[in-house]
Amino acid sequence: MSCSVRLGAALDSTLTAEMEENATSVGEPAESTQNVLQENIEVKQQEAEEGSKQHRSADMYYEYEELRSRPYITPDSEIPENLLHLSHSFGYDSGRRGNLQLLDDRTLIFIAGNLLVLLDVSTKEQRYLRSCSGGGIGCITAHPSKEYFVVAEKGKQPDIIVYQHPSLRPFCILRAGTERAYSFVDFNPDGSLLASVGSAPDYMLTLWDWKKEKVMLSCKAVSQEVYRVSFSPYNPGMLTSSGSGHIKFWETASTFTGLKLQGLMGHFGKTPSTDIEGFVELPDGKVVSGSDWGNLLLWDGNAIKVEICRKEGRNCHAGMVQPFALEDGQLMTTGSDGAVRGWDFESIDSADSNSDGSRFELEPMNEMVVGHNVCLSSLVRSSLPDSFICFAQDSRGAIWKLDFSFTYTTPDPECLFTFHAGAIQGLDVSRKSHLMATTALDRSVKVFDFLAKRELTSTRFNQDGTALSWAPPLVNESGSLLVTGFEDGVVRLLELYDPQRLHVVTGRSPNGDAKLHLKQAFKPHNAPVTAIAYERNGEILATGSSDSTVFFFTVGEKYNPIGFVHVPGPVQALEWSPHSHSESRLLVLCQNGHVVEVHSPDPEAQRPTETFQLSELPSLYFRFRSIKSRIKREEKIVQLQEMREKKKKEREERMKALDQEENQEEGEEEEEEEEEELPAIYIPDPPSPLYCGFYSQPGQFWLSMGGFDSGFLYHCKFSEKQDQDLDQRQDEPFDFLPVHNADDDPIRSITFSSNGQLLLCGMHSGFIRVYPLQPGDSGLTSMQAYWALSVHDNQNGHVRHIRCSYDDHFVLTAGEDGNIFSFSLLPPEELEEGLQRKRARVPSPRAGLENESLALDIEDPAAYSIETAKRKLENDRLRREAGLKIAAKHKELAELQKKFKQLLNDNQSLPEHVRLKPAELQLERRFSEQAERVKAHRVREVRKQMGWEEERCSIALSKLQDWFKDSLETSMVTVVAFHTEHRVSTYLLPARADASSRLRDQRRPSCLDGDKAAGPECRKSRVESAKDSSILEKEEMLHHPQARPAVIKLTNRQIERLRKAAERAEQARAKIEKRKLEWAQLYAEKPNKDCEDPQDVEAIREAKENIGDLKLKSDKDFTLPKHLRMNAERKRAELIGLEEKIFEKQTEMNGRIVALRDSKVQLVSQLHAQTQQVHRVQQHLAAHLHRPPPALPAMLPEETPEKRLQYSNLTLKRYKALKEQRLQTIEQEGATYLLEQLEKEMEAEEDDSVKQGTPTMYSSGTQEEEKTMEEEGLELSEVEKELRREEEITLLHEQDSLLEQMQSSVCQFDAELMLLRHQKLRLNWRLKMADLRQLTLYQELRFLKDFERREDRLQEILNGRIKEEGKITSDLEELHEQLQEKQKDIAKLQEGEKGLFAKLQSMLGKENHFEEFLTKVFKKKIKRVKKKEQTGSEEEDSDEDDDCDDDDDDDEDDDDDDYDHDNDSDVGGSALDDSVCPPGCELELFENTLQLRESRLDLEELLAKEKKSAEALKKECDTLFKKEKSMKASRKAAEDDLELINREKQQKMNELEVVVPLRLHQIKFVLNGSVPSDLSPALVVDVTELSRLKERIKQLQAEKSQQRDLYCEARKHHVKLIHDRRDMKAQIQVLEQRCNQLMMLKFGRLVDLEALQTLSGNRTLEELKQEKFIREAGYAKEIRQWDMKVEEAHEALMEVTRCNTELLFCKTNLLDKKKQLEQNLDARQKKLTRTFEDSRRRVDEEEIQRLQGLVKKQSQQAKALRREIVLLSRQGGQVLPPGRAPLPPLPPLPTFKGRTHTGLQSRQGAHPIPPIQGPLPPLTLLSMTPTPADEDQSVLPNSAK
Repeated sequence: MSCSVRLGAALDSTLTAEMEENATSVGEPAESTQNVLQENIEVKQQEAEEGSKQHRSADMYYEYEELRSRPYITPDSEIPENLLHLSHSFGYDSGRRGNLQLLDDRTLIFIAGNLLVLLDVSTKEQRYLRSCSGGGIGCITAHPSKEYFVVAEKGKQPDIIVYQHPSLRPFCILRAGTERAYSFVDFNPDGSLLASVGSAPDYMLTLWDWKKEKVMLSCKAVSQEVYRVSFSPYNPGMLTSSGSGHIKFWETASTFTGLKLQGLMGHFGKTPSTDIEGFVELPDGKVVSGSDWGNLLLWDGNAIKVEICRKEGRNCHAGMVQPFALEDGQLMTTGSDGAVRGWDFESIDSADSNSDGSRFELEPMNEMVVGHNVCLSSLVRSSLPDSFICFAQDSRGAIWKLDFSFTYTTPDPECLFTFHAGAIQGLDVSRKSHLMATTALDRSVKVFDFLAKRELTSTRFNQDGTALSWAPPLVNESGSLLVTGFEDGVVRLLELYDPQRLHVVTGRSPNGDAKLHLKQAFKPHNAPVTAIAYERNGEILATGSSDSTVFFFTVGEKYNPIGFVHVPGPVQALEWSPHSHSESRLLVLCQNGHVVEVHSPDPEAQRPTETFQLSELPSLYFRFRSIKSRIKREEKIVQLQEMREKKKKEREERMKALDQEENQEEGEEEEEEEEEELPAIYIPDPPSPLYCGFYSQPGQFWLSMGGFDSGFLYHCKFSEKQDQDLDQRQDEPFDFLPVHNADDDPIRSITFSSNGQLLLCGMHSGFIRVYPLQPGDSGLTSMQAYWALSVHDNQNGHVRHIRCSYDDHFVLTAGEDGNIFSFSLLPPEELEEGLQRKRARVPSPRAGLENESLALDIEDPAAYSIETAKRKLENDRLRREAGLKIAAKHKELAELQKKFKQLLNDNQSLPEHVRLKPAELQLERRFSEQAERVKAHRVREVRKQMGWEEERCSIALSKLQDWFKDSLETSMVTVVAFHTEHRVSTYLLPARADASSRLRDQRRPSCLDGDKAAGPECRKSRVESAKDSSILEKEEMLHHPQARPAVIKLTNRQIERLRKAAERAEQARAKIEKRKLEWAQLYAEKPNKDCEDPQDVEAIREAKENIGDLKLKSDKDFTLPKHLRMNAERKRAELIGLEEKIFEKQTEMNGRIVALRDSKVQLVSQLHAQTQQVHRVQQHLAAHLHRPPPALPAMLPEETPEKRLQYSNLTLKRYKALKEQRLQTIEQEGATYLLEQLEKEMEAEEDDSVKQGTPTMYSSGTQEEEKTMEEEGLELSEVEKELRREEEITLLHEQDSLLEQMQSSVCQFDAELMLLRHQKLRLNWRLKMADLRQLTLYQELRFLKDFERREDRLQEILNGRIKEEGKITSDLEELHEQLQEKQKDIAKLQEGEKGLFAKLQSMLGKENHFEEFLTKVFKKKIKRVKKKEQTGSEEEDSDEDDDCDDDDDDDEDDDDDDYDHDNDSDVGGSALDDSVCPPGCELELFENTLQLRESRLDLEELLAKEKKSAEALKKECDTLFKKEKSMKASRKAAEDDLELINREKQQKMNELEVVVPLRLHQIKFVLNGSVPSDLSPALVVDVTELSRLKERIKQLQAEKSQQRDLYCEARKHHVKLIHDRRDMKAQIQVLEQRCNQLMMLKFGRLVDLEALQTLSGNRTLEELKQEKFIREAGYAKEIRQWDMKVEEAHEALMEVTRCNTELLFCKTNLLDKKKQLEQNLDARQKKLTRTFEDSRRRVDEEEIQRLQGLVKKQSQQAKALRREIVLLSRQGGQVLPPGRAPLPPLPPLPTFKGRTHTGLQSRQGAHPIPPIQGPLPPLTLLSMTPTPADEDQSVLPNSAK
């Protein structure tokens, strides 16, 4: 039960706070919504009571009618709540992020101002939900199940409302998620959680358990605008947010304090930072985001892994890119180029950067181009399963339907709805029908039928539209003419007609309900057209522009220019005078506060031909001057007066109950209470902008201002003084009307209903207001109660236009948020009936329209304006005329030249003695030159003669001015009252010198800051210079790098590559150095363990200074803190400051008195003028009706003393005449008497001039009286008598009013003078107090001067000791640093010795037989001779070193002797000489050992020197330390002496007497009811200080408890920080291990990443590469030469092969013949007898032997040839002709058995083969396949042949 009660109470309090915040957030007063609040609170209490009985169930809903915002109505007014009914919304805020959501397959929702629009895609019907807070809607989203949708609002502490779909009932309300507005909301994938992010100023990220209406987690996102936040669909605990220049990765983590959100900011690295509009989470945790330039960024962790682009470096999209979905293996993206592309997901997920950079190139899998003028900003997918349909938001003002199936049957993108994109610049309605026309910055003009709630037509142009006006019926009876202005200054006349009625004439049936036809286009301006207005009779059209011009045109079938006028600023609006005014005039409202009234120009008047400017057109000017601060001041004065009267009444009531004496004391105390300070008069600079205005009466108008002057309507009129400079004009309104609750919400637009009974206002905050008015109320006196409703966006929806329909049934509004709303004054039921009865009528086409050609349009933005074109034509005409004149002059000159030539010829034909010479024929120029020289010479002579006199007079004048005028700041001015003798005079102030000059020579050196600052610098320079060159010599000794001679010249490309590598290395090095500096700074800022909080230290110091020493300054042991000690310089500055304040007050009072004097001068002139008016009036009145005017006052000489110094030429002449007249008679009186006489004469003349007009007036009056007396004898008719009586009454009233004005102005001036006199008396009292204070300061300054010399002497001593102590300290620190450097050098040298020994060991290797010998050689100590340098100074140094090192040398000699006496043995056991390489040892190894020994000896010498210098530094440090200790003691003694001087000085200053005037009620020191005579023990305390001390006691008590709480919190925070540090250390270790693992995986070992990054190009490597390239080129050339040789050898081989083939053919023929011969031989052998067998056999055997030898020789040659062929084929290969296959390998030669020699036998073996003459060629293809017959057959013997 207790839980239920708490729930009810909490709900009650939250509801009350919510309603109060909503009421105040929209700018409505709290009292106006008390009834609604009370009803809602009661309902919510009932719900809370029901909720207390049972927990919230899933079917519980809120009531929408109780939550939605309602219109504000002035209390106690009779205005109905449903005054306006929302009819339709024609706009769409397409520039808002994520302003499109899908609820089901046919319902879209989007935000329109303070409305949520539910749009039916099929029927195009709209339903609306109002903002519940009235402050606007921030963002929307839909639940994944589409059963709910979220509306996140704007305002103060806005709510998030979850609605159920389709019932549209509020399901739950989420409160206190941000301060001002929500920028994005999103559900997690299963819809159980809701994430929201706020906008400025908190940017709060909140996770909601929305069904339970509670916050799960909350933290600040970033300090920049956040565009989007979403859950990861794959990792439930991860979120991602992005926005302006950032992306952040979030995860929910469990800590010891509970579940928290931890964010990791994304680092762009080398990639330029960008705004991220959209992103997509990948399954493996990576994120793909868009960028400004059109590429995709793949994030791994919090760093960019790769940037994805298209091939050849092209961008993925042109402009902004947004990934929006990951499906079917492809990533879908959209961009501002109007394209949708799909990318392969696998390629993106595994993307890695190439070698050129961090980019990965990829081409899209699918692409859809929606349109060229399309910029897709968000997409929502259809909720139907397996659907590829998406709805896209086009920021150019459209909603598209897209199909992402990417098949051959995929339909084209379909544009479902079109709207204006951006702010609505122009709106007007037809005077004949329910039609509305609009234009915006999207270059389009649209026409709507707001009765049928549809768009009729739309036309697009080349420039943005900026103004629009619908021509009145006087201009166009059919109401079809529109006048539109554009950004380039062009004005277009558009005709609206119904194309369906055009086919009656032409027979065509065009599409559409309406069309716009261009009738005429002209360009009157060079800047955007901002206003268009028709004259009341419809005869003239006026256009205004931001180029500060107004152009006039005649209205007719064709609009012709009349001319233009310049105005003082950019035109805001144009307003023609209504028909009720007698004259037609144009009111021009400028944005900078200027108002101009221009007379209507005469179209028939003659104009100048050179320009269209109407310079003679009469105009009146008004420049608004702010009076708001004065209004506020007067209101404050009234409030203070009321408070004063209230206190007075209370005091009077208390006086009745109190005793009289006590009452008097109390009254005196209350009189002394200070009045509250009044608001200062403030004039904004620059002036406030002017938003709108309208005529009230002729010459009077109302203005609505913005900025500081908002909150009022100002009634203004044009001043009669129009001769002032426009920039210097300051015109104030004569009346004003406060606008309720509009101080920060000015009126942007105003319109009246046609009957004038409603005043409609469009507000800056998006509200619309309706004021009911009384008929004929031009003064707006009935503008009190109003009806207000929040319609447009409260931040960006300034209502620029508000209009009423022609029948006053509709109200239309347009704002800068791109929304257009129509409201009906009729209930929806009556509106439906009216819609059935009548429709909006589109005008019929004009007769002959179908035959007209299209008017010539102006499409070039740089085209000439009308004025520019006319001036150009005039200039061209003048140029042509000038050209003609020049041609005529040239012609005349040519004729003269011709005549002159003729004269020359005639002269040449004359005899020589008569002929003129050429010089005689020329005009003599020296005459004119001589005259000029003479004139210049005379001028110089006159100036030279008068120079001395001129200089004397100027010096005398300057001396007189310095002595009499400049010595005083101002002359004494006395202002006298009119009716009394009261007067007030200015202070006589001397001219003041500059305060800096008075203090310039008084400065004292306070501290040796320069020396202190110079100390570290000197020490630093000495430390840097202390780096010995010996260290560099040691490094050079240890390392002998040999520079490779640069004989190879690198190419430009290699040099550029080296340069770029060096730049990259330098950049990396700079980045590393910067990082090191940052780390060093962080470590330097890291406090020590014992460090205390600077705030605590400062608080302790302040406490010690303020409350630590509570002794009085008069005590002897009082010590004044150093920062409060006073010296002569400070006291002098304080004295000068007091003098400056006195002077400032006196100067201020003088200024006010002079201003009063100036007002008196104006008043006197005004009285004279009014007196003349009275006399003129009295001329027409009877004498007995005359009232005597008051005596005219005159300005006294002491009131205008500056006139004494004013003179003119006439005055100087009079003075000269008087001087000459009295030169002889009066010699003693001199110039002073003459000046006094001259002044008296001038005053007498002024009096005569003043009194001149009066007699004439009276005389004229008497003449009039005589005439009237004569006329009295005549009889007058009754009408004439009545007219005369009326005239007499009018004149009497005018006479009385003038006299009353004169009397009141004089009395007002006297009152102001009395007030100023009283204020001056109070200032005199304050100045006397300041004089007393100045006297005290002067006495203190005298004391301080007396002590100054002693104090300066002690201060010099102290400064000297501080300087010496600082020098010693710096020297000591320098020695410490040098000692540390020496120790580092010693350690480095010792490491060098170890390195040499290690190098020796590496050289010897293992199992070296000479290791022991070489080691002894290396370690042998040798006495070395000192090296003598070339220079004398170095020789001296070496001598000194020799002297110093004698002892060491002796020791070394002893050691060397000991070592030399040792017996060394070699490997064999015999003694070896260490100076000779032993046999068997490598000479190079021995020499290297000797070199290492030399290096070791060098290092030992350097080490000994370093040790000696280190010992010397230690001794010097000890000496300086003792010296520093003694110097500190002497400095302490000097400080004590200076402290004694300060105490003595303070005691002397305490003895000074200070005058403090006190009143009796201020004395509280009372003994026995009376004030003692001796007030010496009394203490004077300031009342405010005493009250402050009392308040301080309470503050200290509160601070004590607060500090106790802070201590507890600090302890908890300390424990938390310890745990966090432990966790961070563990995390650092894990990260270090991971880093080492990654380095091992990538490099195989641990590397120095900084060294790797700073690697620059290697020039030696590049030179080697270049040398390699040169050698390769040489080798290639040589290979080409060998290829040529191989080719030649191959050709020779081919020739040999051809010959061999021919021989084989011959051989084949021979074998055939052989067979035939063998057959014949066999036949004949059978016939031979045995007789011949023996002899024949012998012959055959011899022949066979011979042939066998021949065959053997030929076979050897064949083998040699085959060997050569094989060798050649291996070197160059076979070169075959084209198309021939390569040859098969050669078969082995046949071997023959049975013989010791090589030979061939026939198959029978009877006859040997005959020898073949000549060498045997190599075998070819024909000889590679021998047959057995070929192998066995032999050749016939020679006998057989």
